Amino acid sequence: MQDLLTAVRESRAWACYDCGKCTAACPIARIGGSLSPRRHVLKANSGQQKEILQNGTLFSCLTCRMCDQRCPATVAYTDLIQKLRALAFRGGVEPECPHGGALQSLMRMMAKGETHQDRLRWLSPDLKSDPEKGEVFYWTGCNVYYDAFFSDFPVATLKGTKAAVGLMNKLGVVPVVSADERCCGHDLLWNGDRKHFELLAQHNVKLLEASGAQTLVTSCAECLRTWKIDYEPFFSSKPPRMLHISEFLAEHLQELKNLLETRSRRREEADSPSTPDGNIDLFTSTAAPSPQVRTGSALESKTPTSVTFQDPCRLGRHLGIYDPPRQVLSVLPGIKLAEMRNRAGAALCCAGGTWSNCDRFAKQIQVERLREARATGASVLVTACPKCQIHFRCAMKDPRLRGETEIEMKDVSEVVAEAIAQAFEKQVRESCE
Repeated sequence: MQDLLTAVRESRAWACYDCGKCTAACPIARIGGSLSPRRHVLKANSGQQKEILQNGTLFSCLTCRMCDQRCPATVAYTDLIQKLRALAFRGGVEPECPHGGALQSLMRMMAKGETHQDRLRWLSPDLKSDPEKGEVFYWTGCNVYYDAFFSDFPVATLKGTKAAVGLMNKLGVVPVVSADERCCGHDLLWNGDRKHFELLAQHNVKLLEASGAQTLVTSCAECLRTWKIDYEPFFSSKPPRMLHISEFLAEHLQELKNLLETRSRRREEADSPSTPDGNIDLFTSTAAPSPQVRTGSALESKTPTSVTFQDPCRLGRHLGIYDPPRQVLSVLPGIKLAEMRNRAGAALCCAGGTWSNCDRFAKQIQVERLREARATGASVLVTACPKCQIHFRCAMKDPRLRGETEIEMKDVSEVVAEAIAQAFEKQVRESCE
């Protein structure tokens, strides 16, 4: 009971007005689910711990923080949920995880150090990195596992990872990319497993501190939230700066503009350097356009491409980062941003949560968001978190809804990298005319 009282105090649940705005804002409640944030708060305030932990709705929350930003009493409901789930886990209550709990098992294996990982196979020789020391540490997250696990979707989150490292190289940065990185533990933490989360946090913080990096950059919104907020108590000294890749690119916006302009002005002719897998290097190629570069992407059209942007919950409502991705997209030639009806703080969640919300309500939310993206007329949905891509890809698999939900998706780093390559191809075409 003392733990429940602490959770109530620290989350300000005691300040609840009982107005119900949290439940009215809740995406699950809005589409007919039985989750009611208001009831959870009231039961916590009245000490009904057993009822809260065993009524079956505790793990239905998407932790999207839509309710937090609508609460007039500034109750941190999402923080309360995290604490209540830790209590539930200690009592033997866990969510029914999709995919047979395989992803959770993998996270716990990494926490115990029982795995020999092949994390860096994707890191081709044309991408410059250091395995141990450097000023900037690029945190890759679990993309290498996601692409293998969800290969039937298909999912290709490593494209964004490769593009991010390539862009950092072009901006003069050789980041640390470590083979010893482990899962950040985000999903374990939000499912109540603090023990294994803390093991991962201790390992990863030690790894970062040993690198000497002053800045950590990641393409995963969930990893960034975990590093900036949940890892803070594990640092032995002041933590380094922590940025999403879109923030890093926004900080180098003028250099990015110069790079795009330089690519457009170049008149060199040379053989095309290729990567070991036979693909043209989009960052250093100086030859005439090749069919290998043209993959059928909407971004390669000669006419301006309309894109729309998905605000991840962790990047937006959890961390308040809305402008950097849009600032980066705004400087790309041939790219026009078409905003969805619900954007920034009002953006609909991808409903993936922590691999514990794979149900009909989650799918309905995903489908609604994809319809909203298509309604903008955009040909590409730009994402800033690999989880968003995975969950939207899953929703697109329904053959009955493909005509309403299918849209090309790309990570923001991919879009930037392709814009640089397209600017150069345009210059080559003009020089040949």
